[in-house]
Amino acid sequence: MRFIGIIPARYASTRFPGKPLAILGGKTVIQRVYEQVSGVLEDTYVATDDDRIYDAVTSFGGKVVMTSPDHKSGTDRIAEAARKIGGDYDVVVNVQGDEPFIRPAQIELLCQCFDDPTTQIATLGKPFADIDAVDNPNSPKIVTDNHGFALYFSRSVIPFVRGVDHKDWLGHYPFLKHLGLYAYRTTVLHEVTRLPQSPLEKAESLEQLRWLQNGYRIRVAITDFETVGIDTPEDLERAEQWLSNQERP
Repeated sequence: MRFIGIIPARYASTRFPGKPLAILGGKTVIQRVYEQVSGVLEDTYVATDDDRIYDAVTSFGGKVVMTSPDHKSGTDRIAEAARKIGGDYDVVVNVQGDEPFIRPAQIELLCQCFDDPTTQIATLGKPFADIDAVDNPNSPKIVTDNHGFALYFSRSVIPFVRGVDHKDWLGHYPFLKHLGLYAYRTTVLHEVTRLPQSPLEKAESLEQLRWLQNGYRIRVAITDFETVGIDTPEDLERAEQWLSNQERP
């Protein structure tokens, strides 16, 4: 099978404008993401709507494609990029442009999901470590079926553990955190971007519910590694400190 990695990267951000070009350990955030992805996937592109990001990627020797500034989601942006790039790719891997510490093993895990011909879309889940994290509505939860396909994603705590004190829920059910890394069969990617927003998507503000509500199957691979996204300048400071600690002898 042929895989291509596409990294959507916008300059505009309410909480952290220009974050793809922020410097982390002497390199831009987008360069770090690109190097992680291209170390696994031979064909890797950044998809952006900003000349500054375009120039930054070309300056470190990366491949980049310009896309419309009007996209409402990263999925729409990578679909346009895939059309522009062309090529006979079976699967498109979508890694967010603010995930500089994405692990190669996580990308490989996503790709392995497509060994099963019934997989249309793949994503990652990670077991929660504590109940406070489970309660956080900014960390979507996943419930899967017996075959590893998603039944539902929610910002609410699902499932409800009846007859058990809330603080002890984690000991009675393996709550699963959704990590926002996706891969799509190329035909499916173009299909889902033509779908209108669904009621469930609007209610929870989770794009993947549009796909589920329209009958697409999302396989969930389990990873033990957390991803570390850069959403704010404070996140960048923490990431810089973490990187410094990793590089000490």
